[in-house]
Amino acid sequence: MPPIRSVIPALVVATLAGAARAELPAAIEAPGLSPVLTVGAAGAQIYECKSGQDGKLAWTFREPVASLMRDGATVGRHYRGPTFEHQDGSAVVIKAVASAPSPDGAIPWLKADAVEKRGAGVLADVVQVQRINTRGGVLQGACETPGAVQGAAYTADYVFLRKAP
Repeated sequence: MPPIRSVIPALVVATLAGAARAELPAAIEAPGLSPVLTVGAAGAQIYECKSGQDGKLAWTFREPVASLMRDGATVGRHYRGPTFEHQDGSAVVIKAVASAPSPDGAIPWLKADAVEKRGAGVLADVVQVQRINTRGGVLQGACETPGAVQGAAYTADYVFLRKAP
């Protein structure tokens, strides 16, 4: 697997080039809500090698680590929580409530509720977030060492939604 740092720039270009809003699966639609902000994200989905319920080792999702971009500039970051933090100081922590398979086998598309907010900026009124247009993020390979951590490069578009006026 190539180092994450070498894969991310290519994925950023692919995400920003294809950032048009895709046809949404019914499971992640958000009726009655309107977009506040749409950003591209590029980073990694971080996994940890852990014993599953069956006692076998398996890669388990731990956290995202990504830059949020708009018009070619970094405007925020996405990290453990999962949290989105905008450069204006506003932030939102989310909890996934629905998912749909990615059309190309990448990490799933998601709909998530905002469960915690801080700051008075662009994310202050966000009530839901959609993750769409995902590429990558699925970890390939065996998990052999408990506690081992590995990242899988990914890109996605995140749509931040508020109640329609």
